[in-house]
Amino acid sequence: MLHKTPRTTPSRYANQRAHYDQEQIYAILDEALFCTVSYAEDNQPFSIPQSYIRVGDHIYLHGSVGSHFVRILSEGHPACISVMLADEIVVAKTAFHHSINYRSVVIFAKGEIVEDQELKYQAFKALTEKMVPDSWDYLKPMSKKEMDKTTAVRFALTEASAKMRQGAPGHEESEMDLPIWTGVISIKPIRQAPVPDEHGKKVPLPKHLLKSAKGS
Repeated sequence: MLHKTPRTTPSRYANQRAHYDQEQIYAILDEALFCTVSYAEDNQPFSIPQSYIRVGDHIYLHGSVGSHFVRILSEGHPACISVMLADEIVVAKTAFHHSINYRSVVIFAKGEIVEDQELKYQAFKALTEKMVPDSWDYLKPMSKKEMDKTTAVRFALTEASAKMRQGAPGHEESEMDLPIWTGVISIKPIRQAPVPDEHGKKVPLPKHLLKSAKGS
């Protein structure tokens, strides 16, 4: 269980929707593929979408060694990292009570550059496996030159919280008899069948992509 801080306490629905259990936070981080990294430089706010991976009690970002964004983060600038999984549109009897069923995480942390080459390698492997499961050993091995061109930055998951809404729409007592449809509409993303490029057409679909090809 993470400690609640003023920054990880929502201003609304704090008791009903905020969660500090590591297992819930990690489950959301592991399911989502992308995060948004927000920080300030010279009194100017920036917000950058990124892929990421959680390994243990840290999340890892990567980028080119020449990336200004990555350099700023690796220097320890404070960052706010957010993740959201939108599950369903909640349709109520009035637009006022429409909502979204969602699961989200907000993290406050300072980045640190990953100098350990084995740790860096394992983070890249874990990210690749998250994006395309079981693909790492199938691919051409990552070279030292490619490793050297890429920077990894990690953030400790010590100040974080989850916030979520799940369930049916809410109704006012006076609305209950109105003949208006209510319920939920799923908007969860799903992986589609792989589409080969001109080179991919010449190679049989590998085993690790067959599940996606079958739409599962």
